[in-house]
Amino acid sequence: MNPASDHAFMAQALRLAERGIYTCHPNPRVGCVVVKEGKVVGEGWHARTGEPHAEIHALKQAGDQAKGAIAYVTLEPCSHHGRTPPCAEALIQAGVKKVVAAMQDPNPKVAGQGLEILQQAGIEVDSGLMAAQAEALNPGFVMRMRKGRPLVRCKLAMSLDGRTAMSSGESKWITGDAARQDVHRLRARSSAIVTGIGTVLSDDPSLTVRVNGEEAEGGWIQPLRVVLDSNLSMPATAKMLQLPGRTLVVTACKEKDIQQRLSDAGAEILLSPAADGSIDLSVLMQYLAETEEVNEVLLETGATLSGAMLSANLVDEIIVYMAPHLMGNNARGLFNLQGLESMGDRIDLEIKDIRPIGKDWKIIATCKSK
Repeated sequence: MNPASDHAFMAQALRLAERGIYTCHPNPRVGCVVVKEGKVVGEGWHARTGEPHAEIHALKQAGDQAKGAIAYVTLEPCSHHGRTPPCAEALIQAGVKKVVAAMQDPNPKVAGQGLEILQQAGIEVDSGLMAAQAEALNPGFVMRMRKGRPLVRCKLAMSLDGRTAMSSGESKWITGDAARQDVHRLRARSSAIVTGIGTVLSDDPSLTVRVNGEEAEGGWIQPLRVVLDSNLSMPATAKMLQLPGRTLVVTACKEKDIQQRLSDAGAEILLSPAADGSIDLSVLMQYLAETEEVNEVLLETGATLSGAMLSANLVDEIIVYMAPHLMGNNARGLFNLQGLESMGDRIDLEIKDIRPIGKDWKIIATCKSK
């Protein structure tokens, strides 16, 4: 093999991995290409949790040609028994001569052990090829494994003068159809959507993935709906409680009868009080990562909760859909941020991407400290 071929085959594996972007969480998105004498003889990707991993699909397609072949995989083959058997053992049994992994698995249960098992079996191992691209494909999984919390994206829609709703609270619709469909793709790749009780009371949202106005079916997974409701003001008639999928209501309220009312309506209740009687946001993010195995969170809420998350340094990416109209200085802004008194207090952002979405503009930014 030569470096150009290695890059081409790994790029193909990365494209395959992208096919699982809406369907395989909480597992990472992984692709695999098996190459024999310069030709692809097998390929696969991880489509859904509990189903065979990318390597297994690729080896099955390759059959006997896997013996003496090279396997290009976007993430280190797993070495432990989870929902499926270890992929490292499958590669050994198939008789591949070399495994090229884009990156080491950040999961402490693997963390180099898969590559070590392969080496001990006499298989040549190489890692690091297109590692940055592989990590970019799984930002939430990497965050959860390394920092114990999900990646959080804050999604906002605003006018050209930075307003998210009229003073009355009216906000439908700031952006056009193309931008709203793009939001549904963001929802589909997320393990959970987080909102606040204010949004529920004012908009009664569904917080589901919809395609052309219809509930998504087939491979796309409906994300966990998470509502932050300190005093348990959520009505039992809320639309999202009537829909398929799970709704987790996070509260600081210990009143059992109120909790029971929402439980009877279909909500799951999580008690997570902070010292001041509000909800502990950091503890919540840790819970979503550890207990719910949430990789990516989409924050869809108003200025208060989005400001609190940003102030707590829990927002990794801000996605703003900017519409070409003006709403006036009495309309509502993007974030409620306290303590920004001077230019030195500003929260610096780095623009990562800006592009047109229908008649609107999509801006992706990260905090520079991230």
